[in-house]
Amino acid sequence: MSARFIVRFDDLCPTMNWVVWDQIETILARYNVSPILAVVPENRDPYLMVAEPNPNFWNRVRDWQSKGWTIGLHGWQHCYTTFDAGLIGIKAHSEFAGLPLEVQEEKIRNGLNVFEAQNVRADIWVAPGHSFDQNTLLALKKNDIHVVSDGYFLKPVNRYGMIWLPQQLWRFRNKPFGIWTVCYHHNAWGQQELAEFEKDIRSFQTRIISTSAGITDSHSYAWTDRLLSRSYLLTLQSLRFLSSVKAALASH
Repeated sequence: MSARFIVRFDDLCPTMNWVVWDQIETILARYNVSPILAVVPENRDPYLMVAEPNPNFWNRVRDWQSKGWTIGLHGWQHCYTTFDAGLIGIKAHSEFAGLPLEVQEEKIRNGLNVFEAQNVRADIWVAPGHSFDQNTLLALKKNDIHVVSDGYFLKPVNRYGMIWLPQQLWRFRNKPFGIWTVCYHHNAWGQQELAEFEKDIRSFQTRIISTSAGITDSHSYAWTDRLLSRSYLLTLQSLRFLSSVKAALASH
C-alpha cells in the first residue's frame, strides 16, 4: 500500500496567529482534511502569545471537534520545567519528562479539567517539545487517554499499553509506504508558507487520512521499530547539527 499522511497542527490556543489560522482552516475544509489539532489547555508560554486572546476560542474548538477533527491534549501550560528529552530524545526540554508520577498526573488532570469545563474531549496526547516519559504514559492511561501522536516508526505501534501514531515529518515528502504525520507550527507563517501548504495539500489530497483511519493499522512494537526509530533520530540530530554549523559559518 502506498504511503498515507496525517496532518497535525500544534500550539493552538487563544493567542495564536488567527489571521493565518483562518486561512489554514479554509484550506483544510476545502480539501476535506481532518487534522490533529494540538490544543494547549491553559497557555502560559509567551512564545505562543502572538495575538490578542480570541474570546471565541473554545467555541471554535468545539466546532472543530464536531467536524470530526482530532483534538489533542497539548500538555497543560506549555511551559518547560525540566531538561529531560524523555522517550523520544529529540529535545532536552520538557513540561513532563523527569517529573514524579504524581506531579505529571496533576498537570494532565489540570489540562483535562479545562477541556471538560469547555465540553471538549481529549482524543490524543501531543507532548510539548516531543518530550514525555513512562510516567507520562501511566498518567495518561489513568485519565483514559490511550493514543500518542509521536515516534519515528513507519506505522502505528502498540507500546507501553498505548497506541503510538508516528510523527516523523514537518512538511510533505514523497514516501513509498508507511503512515506519516506531518506536523506544522503556523504562528510565524506568512503568505508564502500558506501557498506552499495549500500546494502540498492539493498534491497529496488523495493520500491524506484521518487519525481514526491511521490507528486501525497498528502492530506490536518490535525490534525493527526500535532500530528504525533510533536510525531516524540519529539522522534528525545529524541534520540539525549540520544546519547549526552552516548557520554559524554563514554568520562569520
